Amino acid sequence: MALSIHTNYSALTTNTSLNKFNSALSTNQQRLGTGLRINSAADDAAGLQIATRLNAQSRGMGVAMRNTGDATSMLQTAEGAFGEMTDIVQRMKDLATQSANGTNAQADRDALQSEYDELGKELANIMTNTSYAGDKLFGLTGATGKFGAAAVNFQIGSTTAEKLTLDATAKSAALGTTLDGLSTNYTAPGLAGTEIATEAGANGMIDTLATALNDIGSLRATFGATINRLGHVSNNLANMKDNTEMAKGRIMDADFAVESANMSKNSMLMQSGISMLKQAGQMPGMVMGLLG
Repeated sequence: MALSIHTNYSALTTNTSLNKFNSALSTNQQRLGTGLRINSAADDAAGLQIATRLNAQSRGMGVAMRNTGDATSMLQTAEGAFGEMTDIVQRMKDLATQSANGTNAQADRDALQSEYDELGKELANIMTNTSYAGDKLFGLTGATGKFGAAAVNFQIGSTTAEKLTLDATAKSAALGTTLDGLSTNYTAPGLAGTEIATEAGANGMIDTLATALNDIGSLRATFGATINRLGHVSNNLANMKDNTEMAKGRIMDADFAVESANMSKNSMLMQSGISMLKQAGQMPGMVMGLLG
């Protein structure tokens, strides 16, 4: 290599290497400081795009898990109300069966009717006032409230296609029709009824009450089956979310062992380069020796 004052090739190449090592060292320090392998799109453009999609999916599934929990709570509220209604209608059926017995005097039937009236009022209260987050779930006609008016869609995934539709409108309408004929106090609370005040009336109500129990049981079964399904939905979402997070982490997270080793290597190369650059800077001085 020719000796020259204007161009110091050794210094130029050493300086270029120093810049490269300095950039690599800065990257190592940034990754160790943030814990992320990708801190900007320049670090890994394709990886960042993939990780962004995975992150969107993971976050969507996290929200879907909360949605599933909310849906379960609402259905449990509805099913619990129907559980109480089952107990009430069972008691009303007991009263009707008792009143249908010929051993009863009219005073006995009047007493049975009095309890029957109060139970009818409570049925109306449950159907009117059972709500979730301020939203009424049922109605006296069976065609109102969240479950009676229309099908309910639960968002159970991160895409538009992942929905669970619960359509209880037909069963709600059937129950409403049955309850309308169950007790005067169901549709018009406060009035005195005569449903089981006579032997014939009590006999007629036994079958109506049995139908009501079947209608309530059918709705409870629908809610219970949906609650069980939501439990499996939540478990599957948790599994998918965990694995999606792991996939995203493999792309985005810094490997501290690798980055620490690379930082040590680049730091030593920097020190070595600085030392060599100092020596390369002495090369023009040799040219002056030729002129002495």
